[in-house]
Amino acid sequence: MVAVTGITGKVGGAVARALLDAGLPVRALVRDAVKGAPWAARGCELAVADLGNSAGLAEAFAGVDGAFAMLPPTFDPSPGFSEAEAMIATLRAALAESLPPKLVVLSTVGADATQANLLNQLGLLERALADLPTRISFLRPGWFMENAAADVASASEAGVIRSYLQPFDHAVPMVAAEDVGRTAAALLQEDWAGHRIVELQTGRVTPNAIASAFARALGRPVRAEAVPRARWEEIFRSQGMRNPLPRMQMIDGFNEGWIDFPNRGDGARTGRIDLDSAIAALVNKETHR
Repeated sequence: MVAVTGITGKVGGAVARALLDAGLPVRALVRDAVKGAPWAARGCELAVADLGNSAGLAEAFAGVDGAFAMLPPTFDPSPGFSEAEAMIATLRAALAESLPPKLVVLSTVGADATQANLLNQLGLLERALADLPTRISFLRPGWFMENAAADVASASEAGVIRSYLQPFDHAVPMVAAEDVGRTAAALLQEDWAGHRIVELQTGRVTPNAIASAFARALGRPVRAEAVPRARWEEIFRSQGMRNPLPRMQMIDGFNEGWIDFPNRGDGARTGRIDLDSAIAALVNKETHR
C-alpha cells in the first residue's frame, strides 16, 4: 500500500495513476471524501486527512509500504513563509510518528538556493525532514512546462507569449507534471539507502523554444515578448498578490542562473514528454473547453 498526498492535483494524480497501472494498491489522502470519490471508484482506499491535523495525517500514513508527500503550493506567501512553516511542521510530526519505510518528497530545482526566493519553501521542507530515520528521495523537478498555460490565450489571439523568463535564448530546465508524477511512482518502487536527491528534467528550454512550440501547435507565427522587470510588481499585485517579491526573486533566479541544477542537470533523470507535446496538450485543452 502506498499513501499519496495531493492526489486531486496534477502531480499527485499522476503518481497515483502510475502506481495503479503498476498494480500497486493506493491510499488516497484527501481533505474531502467527495473529491476523493473518483479515486475510490478506481480502487483506491480513501483516508481523509489534511495538513492542519498531524494526528489524523499520521494515521493516514500508518502501515503503508511507502508514501508520496508534497506541500500544496503557496504562490503568494506571507513574509517569512509562515504558511509553509506551519504545514511543514504538521507533515514532519505526522511522518515522524508513522515513519513510512520509503518516502518520496516533492521538492524543486532551486531548493538548495541560498538567495531569498519563492522556492525557499521547499528548502525548508527538505531540511525539516532531513533527520527522519527512514529512506527518503527528495525529487527536484525543473520548471513545469504547464506554466505555459498562461500563454495560450495571447499566443492564440495575438501570436505573442509574454515572457517573464529572459533573455529569450537563456535555457532553463523544464519538465511536464505528468513526468514528475510518473518518476515519483517509479522511485517508490525502487530500493535505496538513506536520503538522496533526485533531479528531473526533460531538457533545457528557452522562451524562444516555447514560442516556436506554440507556433507549431497553433499553425501560426508566435513570438516571445518580454514583460519588463520594472512592471512585475504592478502586474502581480493587480492579479491579487499581496507579497509578490518572493515570486519575482524566483524568476530572477532562473533568469540569472542561480536557480538551476548543479552541473546543469548532468546525471538528472529524464522525462518522456517533450515541449511540443506539452504545449499541444495545453492548446488542445483550451480549444475544447
